[in-house]
Amino acid sequence: MQPTEKLYEADAFTRRFTAAVLACEPAPGGWRAALDRTAFYPEGGGQPCDTGTLGGAAVTGVHAGGGVIWHTLDAPLPVGGRVEGELDWARRRDHMEQHTGEHILSGTLHRLFGAENVGFHIGQPAVRMDMDRPLTPAQLAEAEAAANAAVRADAPVRAWYPEPGELAGLVYRSKKELDGPVRLVDAGGADLCACCGTHLGRTGQVGLIKILSAQNYKGGVRLAVACGARAQQAVAAAWADAEAAGALLSAGPGRLAEAARHALDAAAETKQRLAALQNTLAAALAAGAAPGQPFVAFCEGADADGLRRLCLAVAAKTGALCAVLGPGGRGLAYAVAVPGGDARPAAQALNAAFDGRGGGKAELCQGSLAAGTYEAARAFLLDYAQNQAKNER
Repeated sequence: MQPTEKLYEADAFTRRFTAAVLACEPAPGGWRAALDRTAFYPEGGGQPCDTGTLGGAAVTGVHAGGGVIWHTLDAPLPVGGRVEGELDWARRRDHMEQHTGEHILSGTLHRLFGAENVGFHIGQPAVRMDMDRPLTPAQLAEAEAAANAAVRADAPVRAWYPEPGELAGLVYRSKKELDGPVRLVDAGGADLCACCGTHLGRTGQVGLIKILSAQNYKGGVRLAVACGARAQQAVAAAWADAEAAGALLSAGPGRLAEAARHALDAAAETKQRLAALQNTLAAALAAGAAPGQPFVAFCEGADADGLRRLCLAVAAKTGALCAVLGPGGRGLAYAVAVPGGDARPAAQALNAAFDGRGGGKAELCQGSLAAGTYEAARAFLLDYAQNQAKNER
């Protein structure tokens, strides 16, 4: 079969076209068809394929092999006939914004810091870029600023196949050694790279490049990047979050970190005070508990740590089964201790009786009960302790 003419290489802004159907056959997912020419970009080079319609059939996938581009369809096309194709333009435009922005940022990182892009994929919601060396936050901020300066310069983006003599004199980025014709993309002077994807016509059409996150990865750094409309949406969402957080913290954007530190310091101080009060309450409960007697109490307002403190303090005084319950979890939160014994059977019995969940170690178990009341749980535990005592005699 003859190779498919790649309309997207000649003009990446082609949205509609007509073509002859050379072949159509059943395939996984429906049907697959080959045309004499196409504007649909096949998946490859880190860029997802285009989607759209061909002759009224939905194009759900596009793949290349042996020079032929195959279109996965939900309905067959007439072999020998001519069909009209139309791209999902919002998808294509987004891919061009992301890919062109990636070129600009990759070229900038290479120029400034010698970093090589060793992995690239246009995903959702961000573009993944893997750089081969660590980069500091300051370096990433410098590169982002320089990349956006290249966007504002609004320089032309050129994609072409240089003649062998011209290619030999050019220094360009490539992830692997290439044989045969090489397609280069000049991203407005910010990058020169071998690439098969689709790109915008000018750097200014990218609009904005934003690094969303960076994490250490295989000795380098993995970046999540948004370009174009995605970058605008990410900035707008971040600003909305900042305004919402500012309203809660009584601080505007630019003062959120300081306000958050104050809130965390206040929360830590409150936690220390709560722990001191819980220790005082634990001592008071222990003072009123009878040695050798099981003890079950209800404590309004105690958190999981508070229930633990209270339970262990009283159990140390009584030397017998101790349980402290309070609101929490799926209804009632609990802590159970059996000094010198194993609290797990008691917790298991409690869970079985009151639709509970939880567990722990021999010295202490914690969990929550979805059914029953405190009074019912207290009666159950006291009865459980009494039966255990009888069995041990």
